[in-house]
Amino acid sequence: MRISRTLPVAAVVAAAGVLSLGAVPAQAAEYSSALKVKGVQYDAPGRDSNKCSGGNTAAEYLTIKNYSKTAKVNLKGYVVKDAAGNKFTFTKSHTLEPGDYIKLRGGRGTDSDTKNVVYRQNCNFMWNNDKDTIYFYKPSGARADVHSYTKKANDRDGNGYINYHG
Repeated sequence: MRISRTLPVAAVVAAAGVLSLGAVPAQAAEYSSALKVKGVQYDAPGRDSNKCSGGNTAAEYLTIKNYSKTAKVNLKGYVVKDAAGNKFTFTKSHTLEPGDYIKLRGGRGTDSDTKNVVYRQNCNFMWNNDKDTIYFYKPSGARADVHSYTKKANDRDGNGYINYHG
C-alpha cells in the first residue's frame, strides 16, 4: 500500500534547502516607483545646532529623484519618515520632470522648484548621525523606497553623505 501526502510547494523547496525564510533587509526590496531616494546628507557638516536662527539643520537633506525617462511626477501627498516615526508630508505641488530631483532640507526657508528645494519648516534634525531608516511613501500609502544606514557601514569616507540610487 502506497501512502501519498501532498506538501505545500514552499515546504518542499525549503526542505530541499533552496528557499531561505530568513529576514530580508528593508533596502533589499525594489519598489515600483519612478521617485526614489538618491541620497541623504544625514550628518550636517559642523557641530549640530537645531536653532532656527544660525543653526545648521538646512545642511541636512534628503535628495529625491525622478528616475523615469518619460513620466512627470508630482510630489504632493508623498511622505518621508524616519525609524522613530518623525515624518514630513509634501503638501504642495512640486512636479519633477524625468531625471529631475529635489532636496528636502531641514530648517525654515522658501520652497523653490527652480532651485530644487523644499524646506521641512522644522528646525529639528530628522536623521540620526549614527544610524536610521529612511521610508519614502507614495500618496496611496505604498512604499516608494526605503533605506537603512549606519555611519560605520555606509559612510566609509565619513563625510555624512550616503548615495543610494546613482
